[in-house]
Amino acid sequence: MVAVVSDAGMPAVSDPGQLLVAAVADAGLTITSVPGPSSVLAALVVSGLATDRFVSEGFLPRKGAERVARIGSLKHEQRTAVILESPKRLYATVSELEEALDPERIVVVARELTKLHEEIWRGTLREAAARFDGEEVKGEVVIVLAGAEPAAAQPVSDAAIRKFVLAAMADGVTRRDAAHEAAETFSVSKRRAYEIATSHGENEPNA
Repeated sequence: MVAVVSDAGMPAVSDPGQLLVAAVADAGLTITSVPGPSSVLAALVVSGLATDRFVSEGFLPRKGAERVARIGSLKHEQRTAVILESPKRLYATVSELEEALDPERIVVVARELTKLHEEIWRGTLREAAARFDGEEVKGEVVIVLAGAEPAAAQPVSDAAIRKFVLAAMADGVTRRDAAHEAAETFSVSKRRAYEIATSHGENEPNA
């Protein structure tokens, strides 16, 4: 048995200990937390997910538009999210999360933390929905949801580059220099920016 102890706050929260917990979880070994005042922090530190930035969602609304909106807000949430849930609503919640979010997003379901029948389950939302379908879950439940991946950068359009070039030329910048500035600003090739800059008539400013 190995214990991680800290004299400066909760171990593994905004702390290198999170890397140790993640490695132990990946190895399939048992992780538990010493009883403390907060199930949110206890679940977070044993989850193996990122602890440097996290948000506590508390209990989600039980139904209606407010519930849909709260779950939808997690679609692009890049921080780890901690959700408290009733054992009777666990399946419904992970199913709705699977449907609204990326089914392959990692989730940890912690049940009966620091108690005799403690259970820490890890997998994807898709796997969680299958795992708890029809399961009679008992005890206090905390769901820890991995943050969303940063949105992929959208390709910059020719129109955006053209608008930038024309604005720069209107300020007295030469067409060539405006194209070079556009290339750096939008992280595109100078050739592409220059072709867009020269694809207009000679009546434009600073032609």
